[in-house]
Amino acid sequence: MPYIYLASQSPRRQELLNQLGVPFELLLPGTDEDAEGLEAVLPAEPPDDYVRRVTRAKLDAALARLTKSRLPDAPVLAADTTVCLDGTILGKPFDRADARAVLARLSGTRHRVLTSVAVAAGGQIRQALNISHVWFRPLRQNEIERYVDSGEAMGKAGAYGIQGKAAEFVMRIDGSYSGIMGLPLCETAALLRQADVEF
Repeated sequence: MPYIYLASQSPRRQELLNQLGVPFELLLPGTDEDAEGLEAVLPAEPPDDYVRRVTRAKLDAALARLTKSRLPDAPVLAADTTVCLDGTILGKPFDRADARAVLARLSGTRHRVLTSVAVAAGGQIRQALNISHVWFRPLRQNEIERYVDSGEAMGKAGAYGIQGKAAEFVMRIDGSYSGIMGLPLCETAALLRQADVEF
């Protein structure tokens, strides 16, 4: 395959695909699509089920988009990342106050970062789930304030991005650094190779 379609606006996922050497084109939601609505949490939904379901919903939406377009056929990749603490999903913060509250909850804890990735090619859908654990050191309130003021907390599950300023909060990780960033490269590479994508 000469390239794949990436159904994600995330600059980090684009960077990680470039790191793998996978050529891609963006296949993004149109103005008529409710992209945020896909990420709504269902009542009592476990985090693992949530991230798998949202990834599949994003993939299905991208496939419908591709079918309606006049674009050439190619494999489609979608992914979703969520952070959870004690079984509670900590999604993208609603506002700065919510970001501060989320970071205060993560302070001094171990939490899970779950990233699901799915690839559609040749009429088949393959999906994988990566689970990593992240330990935050205790955070002072002024550190939380400075981080939120930097703007990095917004638009990110768990109100932080490990590849940015929040790296100084991380004492330890057990799992996939790229998965915590938003695209686990080991699982992604395996799914793409199964779909006969060469890179």
